Amino acid sequence: MEISEKLLLQYKYHFAAAAVASLFLSLLMYAAPSLLTILAYFLPLLASTTVFLILIMAFGGVSRLNIGSNHQQHGQGNGEGLLDYVAGRPDENHYAL
Repeated sequence: MEISEKLLLQYKYHFAAAAVASLFLSLLMYAAPSLLTILAYFLPLLASTTVFLILIMAFGGVSRLNIGSNHQQHGQGNGEGLLDYVAGRPDENHYAL
């Protein structure tokens, strides 16, 4: 099967763009570091984040007892008091005399 000359002329810019894109991708793959190199570079960050999340889950189980009693006293759900503080909305009960 031969490609007709008319078809080549009609899509010459598409063929050129595809050739340039494939050349660019091949050079990028040649110059890019391997996956193990990237993993070794970020391993301390991944390990410390994992330890931090495990500690949050461990201490989160202990502090749930306080959240239950605090929820009944203030009538707020999880994190609503913090969101009000960050948003700058004062607590109505705090300023009531």
